[in-house]
Amino acid sequence: MAGGWCGFGFRLAVVIATGGLSAFLTVLAIRYAMSRRLLDLPGQRRSHAQPTPRGGGIAIVVAMLAGGLALAIGEGRADRLPLLLPPVIGVAWVGWLDDHGGLSALKRLAMHLAAAVWVFAGPLLLITVFPLADVDVSPLVLITASMVTLWIAWSINLHNFMDGIDGLLTLQAMFVLLALSAFALLRGVEGSALLLVGAAACAGFLPFNFPRARIFMGDVGSGVLGFVIGVGVLWQIANPRIAATTGLVLCSAFVTDATCTLLSRVLRGRRWYSAHREHLYQWLVRSDFSHAQVVGLYMAWNLLLALPVAYWMNRPIAASSPAASLAGFAFVYVSALTAWGLGKRWCLRRVRLRSLSCNCAS
Repeated sequence: MAGGWCGFGFRLAVVIATGGLSAFLTVLAIRYAMSRRLLDLPGQRRSHAQPTPRGGGIAIVVAMLAGGLALAIGEGRADRLPLLLPPVIGVAWVGWLDDHGGLSALKRLAMHLAAAVWVFAGPLLLITVFPLADVDVSPLVLITASMVTLWIAWSINLHNFMDGIDGLLTLQAMFVLLALSAFALLRGVEGSALLLVGAAACAGFLPFNFPRARIFMGDVGSGVLGFVIGVGVLWQIANPRIAATTGLVLCSAFVTDATCTLLSRVLRGRRWYSAHREHLYQWLVRSDFSHAQVVGLYMAWNLLLALPVAYWMNRPIAASSPAASLAGFAFVYVSALTAWGLGKRWCLRRVRLRSLSCNCAS
């Protein structure tokens, strides 16, 4: 009993300290960005109306790393640090450089792919260097590695694409990490404390980013959060006690908006990697919704649809059923695709009508 209580108290202290450290570092990040003139200026392809400091996500990254290190050392799991530290630092590094002056899309993508490859290849490399078992690289392993690499690289980039209005990514990351942690606790799976550390780092940053942003997260934060969420979803899939598609259901709003927008731009011959305002959340802002209202719509989707379906899939009678997991996944993503298509059409019609009204008035 004493050991269990002590363990809970230690984890709780780390989570609270992570949130406090994130808030403190965000204040420093604002001062740093202002002194270096790291400002995002309003423009045709942006959704804000006044110059705003960027790069505040460094506070989330440093606080998350500090909390994660404390947990790993305190729980005697420091041997796992080489599996996650290199890719997190690598993704943060290219994001930080990009926030300071811009990197080419190719250089950013190369690091994102390297980080994604490390998630799968890192354990195999460490096993080879420190032989613990025979490594059999079969075709199935290579297929799985390719899927893991593509998912994590896409997760990094889609969360970067979706970080375009005040508070949206911060609250989305908090929701996904908290929900994954809750389902891990519900199903008796270890590892929820590390997810809570990530959520706490976002919580410390949130008051400076929502409802009115005093600083933007920047690529340094969005990239790392995309990586962490991507790995969190894979961790959840690897745990058979949790319904297999739980993480994907929880991410459905972001995955649908980013993926459908990307495919739409590719099919129309647009440069998919260039800045734009064609995501559904951006069209909603262009249709006169405030940033807070748009964030409210996305969080309503999460809380009123994604979370209840994920809970339904993880009922004791259904958690181990592939049919229930696939049914929940299909229902949520068919609903998301429908909502994306109808929402985009409504926004386009509203913007066109407003443009016609302005032309007639002039």
